[in-house]
Amino acid sequence: MVTLGSAGVAAGALSAPAARAEARRLLIKAALADLPTAPERKQMPPFADYAEEFWLDYSPHWKPSTRRSSRYRIDKQLVPQFGELSVDMIERADINRWRDSMADRGGSFNRSIPIMSVMMQYAEKLGYRPAGSNPCRGVSRFKRDLPERYLSADEYRRLGRVLADHDGANPFLVPALLMLIYTGARVSEIARLRWRDVRAPRLALPDSKTGPKTIFLNPQAIAVLDELERRRDDELVFPTMYRENPINLGQHWDKIRRKAALPDVRLHDLRHSFASVAIAQGIPLATIGKLLGHALPETTARYAHLADEVISESADRICSNLASAMGITA
Repeated sequence: MVTLGSAGVAAGALSAPAARAEARRLLIKAALADLPTAPERKQMPPFADYAEEFWLDYSPHWKPSTRRSSRYRIDKQLVPQFGELSVDMIERADINRWRDSMADRGGSFNRSIPIMSVMMQYAEKLGYRPAGSNPCRGVSRFKRDLPERYLSADEYRRLGRVLADHDGANPFLVPALLMLIYTGARVSEIARLRWRDVRAPRLALPDSKTGPKTIFLNPQAIAVLDELERRRDDELVFPTMYRENPINLGQHWDKIRRKAALPDVRLHDLRHSFASVAIAQGIPLATIGKLLGHALPETTARYAHLADEVISESADRICSNLASAMGITA
């Protein structure tokens, strides 16, 4: 019998996660013991030590705001949860236990797991974990309290009429909103767009929420940009009226959506609706993720239920046609 540590709070006591990891290590060692050429397994750093190594390498590439929030989540959530585990021994079961422990703080878990996932991916690149072993992949997030809103065809028509009739002081408002509708871009990506980033048929953004990003332009989006007077490369495409600041779309959106009888539609819902229309057109989730600039597949997976609905509706239509051809009525 092997004793892993003492119980209670005495010196030498092991936490439950550390004990599980050590048990896994001993089982692997026992399984390899009778193999004549079994190599000595390289000792990998504990997660707490790896977290500092990751931070030194990776965090300089993040925005200051991302660095602050990520540092907080690493220190307050990830290291306390996984710090004693060897970085290569963290498994899907460990991630699921962490998720279960965060049931009353679902939003916090949803914001922390992308950081953990990036850390696990980087550990693979360093050789600390086998390739393709990210234990965060496919772990479901907690449902958010705010439901995602998708515009229907009729609602798009109402919004289009309001934008066509809008006669506001700022001539850049309607073109900026049309760019959101046509590209599915984030509000900040359009509001802060500069002419030097416009390289039709794409936008080459040097920075975004997920780093440098390419936004592919369809003919409708290109037509919007062609209607604008192209100014100096360093100037904003959609400025405020009297000074060189990004247009504040949120300031105008409430009036626009009320006129269209869409009081519950947020600006970000235009991005969700772009994804919804893409799914209805049969575009794969992986492609939609690239169009939206999602860093992780799990982020695009939130739209999977829409794809299921499209498939289900298609199946209903096919079966109805087959039944009709055979003279069968429901």
